[in-house]
Amino acid sequence: MTDAIDDLLVKLDLPAKIRLISGAGFFRFAGDESIGLAEMPVSDGPSGVRGEQWDERDPSVSLPSGTALAATWDRDLLTDIGALIAAEARRKDVYAVLGPTINLHRSPLGGRHFECFSEDPMLTAEIADAYVRAVQAHGVSACPKHYVANDSENERFTADVIADERTLRELYLYPFERSVEAGAWMVMAAYNSVNGATMTENDLLDEPLKGEWGFDGVVVSDWTAVRSTAGAAKGNDLAMPGPWELWGAPLEQAVRDGQVPESAIDDKVRRILRFAERVGALHGTPTPVPAFGEDAARQLVREAASLAMVLATNDGTLPLREPARVALLGSAAAEPRFMGGGSATVIPTRTTSPLQGLSEVLPVVYTPGVHLSENMIPVPLDLVTDPETGEPGLRLRYLDGDTVLASEHRGAGSLMLFGNPNAVQAKTIELRGRLRADMAGEWRIGFAGVGALTLTLDGEQVLDETVLPDGADPVEMLLNPPQRFVTRTLAEGEEVDVLVRMAPGGGFPAMGITCAVGRPRRSDDEEFAAAIELARTSDVAVVVVGTTEQIESEGFDRTTLRLPGRQDELVAAVAAANPRTVVVVNSGSPVEMPWRDDVAAVLLTWFPGQEFGSALADVLTGAAEPGGRLPTTWPKTIDDVPVLNTKPEPDNALPYSEGIHIGYRAWLKSGVAPAYPFGHGLGYTTWELDGLTVSGRTATVTARNTGARAGRQVVQAYLSRPDSAVDRPVRWLAGFAVVEAGAGESVSATVELPKRSFEHWTEQGWVVEPGSFTLRVGTSVTALPLTAEIG
Repeated sequence: MTDAIDDLLVKLDLPAKIRLISGAGFFRFAGDESIGLAEMPVSDGPSGVRGEQWDERDPSVSLPSGTALAATWDRDLLTDIGALIAAEARRKDVYAVLGPTINLHRSPLGGRHFECFSEDPMLTAEIADAYVRAVQAHGVSACPKHYVANDSENERFTADVIADERTLRELYLYPFERSVEAGAWMVMAAYNSVNGATMTENDLLDEPLKGEWGFDGVVVSDWTAVRSTAGAAKGNDLAMPGPWELWGAPLEQAVRDGQVPESAIDDKVRRILRFAERVGALHGTPTPVPAFGEDAARQLVREAASLAMVLATNDGTLPLREPARVALLGSAAAEPRFMGGGSATVIPTRTTSPLQGLSEVLPVVYTPGVHLSENMIPVPLDLVTDPETGEPGLRLRYLDGDTVLASEHRGAGSLMLFGNPNAVQAKTIELRGRLRADMAGEWRIGFAGVGALTLTLDGEQVLDETVLPDGADPVEMLLNPPQRFVTRTLAEGEEVDVLVRMAPGGGFPAMGITCAVGRPRRSDDEEFAAAIELARTSDVAVVVVGTTEQIESEGFDRTTLRLPGRQDELVAAVAAANPRTVVVVNSGSPVEMPWRDDVAAVLLTWFPGQEFGSALADVLTGAAEPGGRLPTTWPKTIDDVPVLNTKPEPDNALPYSEGIHIGYRAWLKSGVAPAYPFGHGLGYTTWELDGLTVSGRTATVTARNTGARAGRQVVQAYLSRPDSAVDRPVRWLAGFAVVEAGAGESVSATVELPKRSFEHWTEQGWVVEPGSFTLRVGTSVTALPLTAEIG
C-alpha cells in the first residue's frame, strides 16, 4: 500500500496537499477527484451515529451512554453494539464515527463523565478495545478520543493538565495504547494542553502515539483545536472543521518560506490516504455492512440497557410480583434522560419512557410529584400542525428579505441548523405552527435560540429581543440556548398561530431555533401532596429521579452531586408513606442519595438510550436480570470524594497532583467508605466463588449460582503489593470475566491477567518489580473472598 500511496502523493501539488489536511465542511473530510479520493463524511458517534446533519427527518438509533456500556463489563456485547454502529454509519454514508470517548472519570463532577467509560484505566481499555475492533471489522473507522487528559469541561479549550509521565502512562494513556493495539484508524487530539503544550502540537502525538506504539492512522483535531499555522509541523494530521483558515493560504506560505517542512505535510497526506484506503474512499467503495432492521436494533438496545442497570440495593421487593397498583412518581418517569448532552446527542426514531414501558406491564398510576425543571420543552408534535399542510409538525422557512430561499415541513419543535446550507444563506429563519391546547390553564409559549428573535401569536408580535448566550462554550449555546416566553390562558382545544422569527445576531451563526411551550400544571405543593397520596394508597411506589440537560452535558462541569429540585425530599416523603419504595436513578454519573438506606431498592439506570422504558419494565418485573456492575465509585456525599476539583487555577494549570490515585484507588487510599464501591452490583440470585487456582497469568474460579433463578455475575480480579518499593494503589483491577449460570449450576470463570497489570512505569520504561503479588478475586473492589500469591 505504501508504494501506491506514494505514487498518488507525487501527483499532488502543495495547495492540493494542504486542502486534504483540513476538512471540506463541518463534518466532511476533503477529497480529490484527480487521484480518485472521495470526500468522506464523518459523524459524532459515542451514543449513536447522527450523520452530517442534525435532522429529525433522518433519525438515529439512540444507544446507552458510555457509562452504561462499561457497566455491562461485557466485551461480547460490544461486538454486537459495534456492528449496529457500523450499520448506522453505512446507512448514513459515514466513513468514521467520532468515538469512543475514553477519557477517565477523574472527578464525578466531570461534565462528560456519562460519555466516558470508567474511572479505571483497564476497564476503559477493555471496553475501548472491543468497541474499536467491532466497528472497524465492518470497514467503518472508530476514533478514540480525546487524546489525552481531557477529563473535565471547565475551561476545556485552555486548561493545561499538569501530570507526571508515570500518571499519564499508567492511567490516561493506557486506553489509547490499547485502542492502537486494537487497530484504531483514527485518534482525536483534545482541546486542552498537557504540561504546557496544546494537544494538537504536543510531543505526546509523536511519542508514544506514532513512535513507540506505531500508530499509522490519522490524528484529527477536536473541532477548532488547531491553534496555529506552525503547528502543522507537529503531529496533528487533520484540522477540523474545514476549510481551516490557519491551514490554508498561511500554511502554504509557511511551507514556501521554510517555516514548516513539506515533508511534514506529506506525512499527514500519506496518513489520510491510508485511512481512505481502509474505509473504501480511495479508488473503491466502502465495504458493505449487514443492515440492522428496526426490530433487531431496538431489541439490542433494550438488552444492552438492562445489562447496564446496576441494582445497588434490594430488600427483596424487586423483582415486582403482580402488584395490585404501582404509584409511578417523578418528573423523569414521563420525561427522562435517554442520553447525555453535547456531541453524543442523536435524534432517535422513537423512545419509550418509564411511564410508557411500565404502563404496558403493570397497573400504573402516575403523577410527577415534583417539577424538575422550569424550562419549557420543544412543542410536542401531537400539539402542533404545519399551517401549510395540516400535518403534525411545523413549517420552517429560510428568507433573504422577502425572498423565500426554501420552505420545509419539519417534525420537531427544536431544530439544529449548524452546517445547514440554507441556514448559512438566510438572513432570517421562520418556524411556524398551529398550537392546540390539550388542557385548560395558563400556558407558556416562547422560543429558545441565540440572535435577534421575535414571537408572534395570532398575528400580534409579543416578544422582540436580541438574545446572547449565557456561556462561552458553543456546545452549551447550541444545546441549552436561553429561553424567552409569554403566558396565555387557553381553553382545552383552543388554537393559537405561533410564529418564531430569528436573525443571527451578536456575532453568532444560525445554529438552532426552538418553538417551546410549557403546559399548565399544579402548584408545587399540590403536586407534591398528590404524589404522597398515590404512594400511600398503592402496593408499591417507583420513584424515577434524575439530572437534567443543564446539569450533565458537554460544555460545562457539575458544581454539585445533589439531585436538582425537590427530588430528595420527594423520595424521603414517599418512603415514609410506603415502605415498598423503589428508586430508579436516571443519571449518567454519580449523585448523592441521602435516602438510600430508607428505601426498599435502588436501581441505577444511567442514560440508557431509546428503549429505556421497555428495559426498565423488563428489569423491575424480573423478565431480565439487572446485569450491571459499577464502572465508577458512587459517594455518600460530595465531601467524601477524594479527587474532586476540575477547575483550573488562574494560570490555566490543572494539576493532577493525586497522581495514579483516582477513582477507587483514591477511595481506598483515603480509607473513607463510599455509598457503593467500584464493581458493585446485585442481581436476582446469589453466588458463591471458590476454588481459585493460578497458572502463569491465568486465574480460574468456580462460580456457583446458589439462588433459585438463572443469573449473571462479573468475576473481578485485583492485584496488590503492600510491601512494594514504589508508590502503588492499595489494589488495582487486573482482569475480569462475565459468567452466566442457571439455578444451582456451577461454571468456571477464567480471568486473564495481562503482563501490563504487573508493570509500573519508570524512566527506563515498563518494569515488573521482582517478587510476588497478591491476587484477590471477588465481585467488587471491596468484596474479594479469594486470595492467592502470584509472581
